[in-house]
Amino acid sequence: MSVAAQPIRLMRNLLIILEMIKFEHTIFALPFAFLGAFIAARGFPGWATSFWIIVAMFGARSAAMAFNRLTDRHFDALNPRTRERALPKGILRPSGVLLFVVASSLFFLFASSMLNPLALALSPLALLIVFFYSYTKRFTSLSHLVLGLALGIAPVGGWVAVTGTLDLPPFLLTAAVLFWVAGFDIIYACQDTDFDRKHGLFSIPAMLGIRSALRVSILFHFLMLVLLAIALVLFSLSFLSWLGLVLVAIALLYEHRLVSHDDLSRVNAAFFTMNGVISVTLSLFVGLDLCLFA
Repeated sequence: MSVAAQPIRLMRNLLIILEMIKFEHTIFALPFAFLGAFIAARGFPGWATSFWIIVAMFGARSAAMAFNRLTDRHFDALNPRTRERALPKGILRPSGVLLFVVASSLFFLFASSMLNPLALALSPLALLIVFFYSYTKRFTSLSHLVLGLALGIAPVGGWVAVTGTLDLPPFLLTAAVLFWVAGFDIIYACQDTDFDRKHGLFSIPAMLGIRSALRVSILFHFLMLVLLAIALVLFSLSFLSWLGLVLVAIALLYEHRLVSHDDLSRVNAAFFTMNGVISVTLSLFVGLDLCLFA
């Protein structure tokens, strides 16, 4: 390959990686990081802090997703639903994806260093948590909760980014996000129930069956709403935040109406569209509440 063609190939591979990890779905976690930041600042946290929060979230999420694709590539090659992904098809080399993981992790660490010393000190722990998730389906059906924790640390990260301190209040938001993510991940995992059982992978649908798993998902989302309601009271938020919570509850109800134990054809709509709506809606209403009334 000529020297001139190398940058073109690198750019093409980068675009393939970004598509593979669904880069645009960082929107799931990013609003919750800002939720923690808005509450910590009792309003807008400032442009500089907001910029580095965005860089940090994109770096951490990209590293986590690419690492997950890398560790799961052999299972993905066997699964009819995932065998067309870039790694199983040989479009990308594992070494190239690993390089992307390292680069994304460095972006995250650098952004953390630009926020404050505590953010930098905690950043390796955050990476450890998000990387650890990729192995959990090999030994526990509670992998959904570990994924919830991986995204649930986002509001704590936003809080630390603003205050430079680690306090208990944002962990209530972590618990809420944990159950939210675990709930929708259970719905998504229902697609692979038979595959997981056949290949010795662990999930709540594989353990309980799809019907019971969907009930657990409903329970988790109910717990999320309860925890968010407690958080709104704890942080003395006004009617705008409560309106946002009501809209989230409606969105969750609609999400669960999209799927059933005998019809998973609309899982992607439930997983991608509705969860983006939920995270943006809650963070937007809380942010407006704090900016207008705090």
